[in-house]
Parts: sequence; C-alpha cells; structure tokens
Amino acid sequence: MSTNKTFAEMTIEEQIASLDDCLVEILDQYELGEYEAESINHEFNSTFKVTAGSGEKFALRINVNSSRSPENLNAEIFWITSIKSVTVPKPALNRNGSAVSHGWHAATERNLAAVLYTWLEGEEPGDEPTEDQLFALGAAMAKLHLEAADLVLPPGCELTDYTDVFWGAPNLLTGPESKLTVDEQAKVTDVLARVSTALVELRGDAKLQPIHADIHPWNVMWHEGELAVFDFDDSGLGLPIQDLMTSLYYLDTPEQDAALLAGYASVATVPEHTTEQRQLLMLQRRLLLLNYLYETSNPEHAEMVPEYHAETFRRLAISV
Repeated sequence: MSTNKTFAEMTIEEQIASLDDCLVEILDQYELGEYEAESINHEFNSTFKVTAGSGEKFALRINVNSSRSPENLNAEIFWITSIKSVTVPKPALNRNGSAVSHGWHAATERNLAAVLYTWLEGEEPGDEPTEDQLFALGAAMAKLHLEAADLVLPPGCELTDYTDVFWGAPNLLTGPESKLTVDEQAKVTDVLARVSTALVELRGDAKLQPIHADIHPWNVMWHEGELAVFDFDDSGLGLPIQDLMTSLYYLDTPEQDAALLAGYASVATVPEHTTEQRQLLMLQRRLLLLNYLYETSNPEHAEMVPEYHAETFRRLAISV
C-alpha cells in the first residue's frame, strides 16, 4: 500500500490495509496451506482470524502498538504455555520452532512481532456480562494467581515490574511531553504518589508474581457455559490485588462487583485491602488509560481524549 500519510494519520481501514504485506510475510512462516485471513480487531494491537487449508482456525496477534521487548514476549508465551487450570489460547510454532514471528511493516518502518494463537470458540461478554460470567471470571483470575505464584521465569524471559505507577510506559501526564495544565499535573502527581504508597503497603513482604493486568469482559471468551481468558499482552509482575482492581474498574454496578469477588473467593482468599486502596488502584487504571490515549496511533482511541480527559479529572476532583 502506498500513502504519504504517517501510520497515525491513517484511518482504521488504511491502517489495517497497510498490514497486508506484513501479514503475508508472517503467515508464510507457518505450515498453513492455502489460508484465509480476516481482520477481527484493530485497537492497541491488530488481530486476524486465520483459517488454515485444513480448516483449523487461529488468532494472529500483530504487536502494532505494543512496546513489548523480546524478553517480555518470551515471558508472556512461557507463562501462557505453563497454564493448566484455566482455558487459554496456546501459541503455534513457526517453521523455525519459534512461537514469535516477525514481518516488516513499511508504514511504521519496523519489524513487527506476532504470535499465532489457537482459536477460542464463543463470544466475549463485552459490555453486558452476566453475573454467572463475572463469577467465572473471578474464579479464573484466582486460579491464575494461585498457579503463577511460584512460577520461575527462565533466562531470556522478563516481565515489567508493575509496582512502577506507569507500568513501564512513558510518562505523558506529568513528564516533559505532558499536555496537561500545571494544576492537572499537580493533581495527577498527588494521586500517583498515594498510589505508590498504597502499593508499598499492599505488598508488605509478598513477592511479585505474573498477573494478567487486563482481565475484563472483552478479554474473556464464553462458550457453552465455560470461560476462557486471552490477551496476555499487558501481563507483568505485580500483586494479585492489582489484577483484581483492574477488573473491577470495568464494571458498572455493585451487583457486578459482588459477582466477580464471589467468584474469586470461591477459589482463593480475596487479598486484604482498604476502601482507600481500592479507590486509588482504580484511579491509577484510569490514569494509565489516559496516558495510553495520549500516545496511541489508533485514530478512534485518539478521538476519545477530550471526553476521557474531562471525565478523568472529574473523578480526581471527588477522589479520596
């Protein structure tokens, strides 16, 4: 595809089309026969449904916006491969025996990493999860926490430390590139300082462990009464309470909160925390998403900035 636009200036359709050659280069590294590929999600990263000549289906995730290092990606794959207690997609190996493939993307002038995962049947609960689905989500999260508690990452595998308040992302809220007012930066600095204090209190003597860090009703699949978890691209080293509060951030009612927490408690003890710590961790999630919106190349997400910015500072004004 030939265009004078930068990737960030393209429409969603143009961005997806710009991946055509990259997609072919990546999929040619697998034994798929005459395959078909269809774009099914283009947001932070780009996901394609791939149907092999045999009829077998896969989900190809191309890391378009992800800042994952090779070590981060290796750790993500190692963890996913080790999971036995929860249904998750598993990476397929290319002809070189690697779970990670690369393709040149002319629009960003980068070699993009990609992983071909096994396909999960079903539908995402999305914006209207049932209480049964949220119970299952909470239970799945607890199982992941218990199983990952003693996971030892081998050499060449590394996950970002999520006790860092920006989770390893560049600070676009209070750093030199900030577009916030001086007063807004002061409010964000105050909240994040309190988040840091809360994380120190919550951690105590506990060690960090792998957490998904983005389990919500759009990142799980519901099929015949069973739940599967996918999209581990945000996974890092953190505390189970961070995972739990991240999930609660996306829910809308006390009943939904109660269903998720009940599901977690059916498997493991809900991590102790105060109301203030809970509010602070959910405010941190809000600020992390605002930080992302200021750096994203996704045009639909970038358009959300004014409204999301206004709502964020409304919430900060009434925060603890």
